[in-house]
Amino acid sequence: MNVPSMNWSYPTAIKFGPGRISELAEHARSVGMARPLLVTDKALAVLPITVAALDILEAAGLGRAVFSEVDPNPNEINMEAGLAVYRAGNHDGVICFGGGSALDLGKMIALMVGQTRPVWDFEDVGDWWTRVDASKVASIIAVPTTAGTGSEVGRAGVLTNSVTHVKKIIFHPKLLPAITICDPELTVGMPRFITAGTGMDALAHCLEAYCSPFYHPMSQGIALEGMRLVLENLPRVYADGTDIEARAHMMSAAAMGAVAFQKGLGAIHALSHPVGAVYGTHHGTTNAVVMPMVLDFNRGMIEERLVRASDYLGISGGFDGFRDQIMTLRETLAIPANLSAMGVEQSRLDMLSAMAIEDPSCGGNPVPMTLENTRALFQACL
Repeated sequence: MNVPSMNWSYPTAIKFGPGRISELAEHARSVGMARPLLVTDKALAVLPITVAALDILEAAGLGRAVFSEVDPNPNEINMEAGLAVYRAGNHDGVICFGGGSALDLGKMIALMVGQTRPVWDFEDVGDWWTRVDASKVASIIAVPTTAGTGSEVGRAGVLTNSVTHVKKIIFHPKLLPAITICDPELTVGMPRFITAGTGMDALAHCLEAYCSPFYHPMSQGIALEGMRLVLENLPRVYADGTDIEARAHMMSAAAMGAVAFQKGLGAIHALSHPVGAVYGTHHGTTNAVVMPMVLDFNRGMIEERLVRASDYLGISGGFDGFRDQIMTLRETLAIPANLSAMGVEQSRLDMLSAMAIEDPSCGGNPVPMTLENTRALFQACL
């Protein structure tokens, strides 16, 4: 089939389809931007897709301001540098352009530009989000160039504390971008390992949301279809990065995963977050590494649910068939076999386990996570 051009209003205004980046300036104007700051990462800043986006803005009289000092696991130092650029340029909105790191940091800049409290006061804990002066949050447009995190349709961003190396989820309803442009042509140039890692991140979001014990039937349905899209299309885009139809389906799956995980995440993310913060590993790839071990860990609580999912997904063999499918996919994508292959050391398991059970994701795991069973799970992942 040809990839359609669609306008969706769930969960925000989404402009979906090949070539839709050409509408960037008009959408920026529609949310009141006259001097937007485009936030991206260092590698992306010099690539043709970013230059083209800046050309579109400049041709429309909106300038071509860009901030790209974004680390793979962005922290408050990156954020403060971005805020300095935003204020110096008297900007009036943020265009988040790139993968999860750029999207998350762009959202943090938009959130913090008018606040007087430190960013850590707005962590996703209880009603801490009500501490934000919502009238001071800048307008946000999101343009994903990967298909993984789904931050383009999320109301939060992940920020790593540079001192403690702990990842914190910062939440506010106004972090949901006003407009998201999902143009699958922007993902065509992704390196294969990024295609693999971000795709497995989307799968992890859908899988953990589907297995979460909380009640949210809408997220449940979205998660199930998101898993189907990843399993059918991730091998296609890994084999042929120019397959625009499969790229489009992966963009949909990424957004679906982020919508679905309102239902909850679990041990995959609880383990991945501290490993990424301490070792600087790619988040989605780390998720893929620990995924089979977490399935084993949760088996007693999720087996019946995954049997039902397998029926829908066309996988025979129930839970074991589903797990085999994950192992085959990992092998196809050249995912490292275990955490040891990613450099994780036995000597740091106590510290990582303590960080994991403090991670907000662990609260959605089907099996309650304790220090003891989490350390055993980390051991299995080595």
